[in-house]
Amino acid sequence: MNRIPAHTVEDAPAASRPLLQWIAQSSPTGRPLNVHAQMAHSPAVLAAYTSLRAVIAEHGALEPKVSWALHLATAVTVGNDYMIGIASRFARMNGWTEAQIAALRTNTTTGDTRIDALTRVVREAAANSGNVTDVTWKAAQQAGWSDTQLAEAFAHLGLTVFTGYFLNYAQTDVDI
Repeated sequence: MNRIPAHTVEDAPAASRPLLQWIAQSSPTGRPLNVHAQMAHSPAVLAAYTSLRAVIAEHGALEPKVSWALHLATAVTVGNDYMIGIASRFARMNGWTEAQIAALRTNTTTGDTRIDALTRVVREAAANSGNVTDVTWKAAQQAGWSDTQLAEAFAHLGLTVFTGYFLNYAQTDVDI
């Protein structure tokens, strides 16, 4: 049951309309998903979400395959099936196999020690209010992740937590 009304581009608050149009253009479905339609009810919420997405797209250096592994690992920790579905779909579209997606969903090895080390960082941060042990952090560094990449991983974590929490908060109906 949706707690927050959903909007189309046509009936959304005026400040949300251009953002919903931008989302529709970049959506694999050609339209905003239910989560975006609900976020549009508050232009501030939709602007915050789209701003995070845009900043990551413009300034992010992690390849999409890595970023979707981070989103999926975080989504599982946040505990929202809708976000897990979205992240799984995009992980698949960006080259992750079904077995690797299952591993990311169950916190088992993907067969890529670098990815496993980085996803441990975001899982731990998501589960512990941003806190990560030195052991986990150093393991990611030893796996070859730079401090810049570890910092950027936080942006992906933040976007997924923001989205997953909104989905839980708004009780968004799954449409993917």
